[in-house]
Amino acid sequence: MSVERDFVLPDIGEGLTEAEIVRWLVAEGDTVALDQSIVEIETDKALMEIPTPFAGVVAAFGAPEGTVLEVGQVLVTIRTAEEEETVEAAPPSQEPAQPAPIVGTLSEDAVDPTPRQVSSGTSDVATARTLPMVRKLAKELGVDLHSIMGTGHDGQITREDVRRAAGLAGETEEIEEIEEIEEIEEVDDQTPPEPSIEPTPAASPDATVPEPDAGSELSTSEQVPLSKLRRTIAERVSSSWREIPHVTTFGSADVTRLMTSRTALKRRRNAPVSIDAMVVKAVVTALARHREMAAHLDGDSLVYPERIDMGVAVDTPDGLMIVVVERPAERDLVDLSAEISRLSEGARARSLPTSAFGGQSFTVSNIGAVGGGYGTPIVPHGTTGILSVGRAEEKPVARRGRLEIAPMMPLSLSYDHRVIDGAEGRRFLATVIENLEEPTLFLA
Repeated sequence: MSVERDFVLPDIGEGLTEAEIVRWLVAEGDTVALDQSIVEIETDKALMEIPTPFAGVVAAFGAPEGTVLEVGQVLVTIRTAEEEETVEAAPPSQEPAQPAPIVGTLSEDAVDPTPRQVSSGTSDVATARTLPMVRKLAKELGVDLHSIMGTGHDGQITREDVRRAAGLAGETEEIEEIEEIEEIEEVDDQTPPEPSIEPTPAASPDATVPEPDAGSELSTSEQVPLSKLRRTIAERVSSSWREIPHVTTFGSADVTRLMTSRTALKRRRNAPVSIDAMVVKAVVTALARHREMAAHLDGDSLVYPERIDMGVAVDTPDGLMIVVVERPAERDLVDLSAEISRLSEGARARSLPTSAFGGQSFTVSNIGAVGGGYGTPIVPHGTTGILSVGRAEEKPVARRGRLEIAPMMPLSLSYDHRVIDGAEGRRFLATVIENLEEPTLFLA
């Protein structure tokens, strides 16, 4: 005899409230094993595979691909053997307690939407039904799950609970901003070739203009739903634009010495040193002198961060995201270059933990990688400023009465005018330019 068990969308923590079903990894009628990945979901932070908390046969999907489910809604129904146990019994020394669903709602409990309180004696029950990914994290961090009381949906143990028990609570920040800004790459990468545009021949006065065919391709259209990430980008950008009074100021830096220093560092260290890392260093040094640019407005108060973490814009196949480099002021340029590269690759592969996003003090966006010059970047929510960096190109420069050619890097600084006045914005940009033109100011 068998019994059908409903497995609901689990609360894995990290601020997850809903997710979109991207792809079912199994079919209805398939036999699945305990902890086998059965579905790929997308949140506004990452793609992830969800394992089943029990073995059996897939009886029915809770929703088709492309559906957005809220935490606690039925994800899949699995038919299991009646005698199968998916939850360890409470130890004899403890008073029996109603098992709290950790990753799914079982049997008749599926129809009861009322959240249940978890008693102090359910730690072992919660441990038994913790998601495999959470158990793996606990093992890596050396955390005893039996000592943790879950704070997730219906008392489940989440990744934040494990990190908190390991003393890493500060690394569980949720993603705050995903903005419409450009990819971080090398400024001196090869410029993409300009598209060839064929001239359109002038029409003869006697030429007959054909009538459009009602059945032609011009009369058809395609409607493609936005992905979860794309919808999040749209919401965040719209919110920033509505709520933050933007001001953008422009400047340019002669990066002759910056390029020379970079070449010397690469040769001496025998390791990559990216322009991105050098720009981040120049900006971090400027933020130390202009603290308001790293602060953010919270009601009627200005909040200064305990430390400066730098957001770096990355273009991914799924959308533009901001990864966060922690403590860039404490890293040397080789280490900083490697960290930016690691985060960028992880963002494109959607393999980064959510702790890699959000909480930045300031953002740098390098549009020079795609041949960009000046721009008007949108300030990410929860911050005060963003610097857009264009491609350095040789330009004529007047010096001491003479005309010289120098590599000039276009810079565009957008900031929240509620916090930063125009004069302070110009002073901050002048400091950044000074640092870029004389790299010893941030290398010393």
